[in-house]
Amino acid sequence: YVSERASEWLGRAGNFISLHLGNGASATAIRAGQSVDTSMGMTPLEGLVMGTRSGDIDPSLLAFIGQKENLSPAETEALLNKKSGLLGLSGSHSDMQQLLEHAAQGEEASQRAIDVFCYRAKQYIGAYLAVLGDVDALIFTGGIGENAAAVRAQICAGLEPLGIALDPEANPQGKTRLVISRAESRIKVLVIPTDEELMIALDTHRLIKRNWF
Repeated sequence: YVSERASEWLGRAGNFISLHLGNGASATAIRAGQSVDTSMGMTPLEGLVMGTRSGDIDPSLLAFIGQKENLSPAETEALLNKKSGLLGLSGSHSDMQQLLEHAAQGEEASQRAIDVFCYRAKQYIGAYLAVLGDVDALIFTGGIGENAAAVRAQICAGLEPLGIALDPEANPQGKTRLVISRAESRIKVLVIPTDEELMIALDTHRLIKRNWF
């Protein structure tokens, strides 16, 4: 959905890096309007740090945790899916807004969780810049991506040499403003509200028109 909206803004099917940041989170590399890579694997557990999911980890960690904590495979999987991510890093919250509030009050564990979340997102931006080569825009979407200006700012900090320059005055207006990058930013930064239900309906309609059923 967001790549279609971004292509409409650009006037053509563009190259984008999309960061869907919410309780679930993913990064997607989009070439000419088509997804060519995504941070999620067979399950949503792979990729970015999420509310309660760990994201990328060393595969051998599963066996290590299972043996050390005497956990079954199912219990280990539940730990990584339901008690890790922002919740595990902070030890208290999976909600980004609460973490930002606690971090502002000086709570180090909350700040650590935010830092890791943003660092992982920044890693995927770098990786997908290498994959795509030429990128028209970085897209923020999802609950955190659309509403947390501080998270957007931290993710984009230091990316100016790569062509991404966030506008500190436009960024807080992300709820009502599409473009939040500086005029000179080679890669534009966009905030596009997601509409997953509409995208499912549109894809279903396309399949029906093709007589796939």
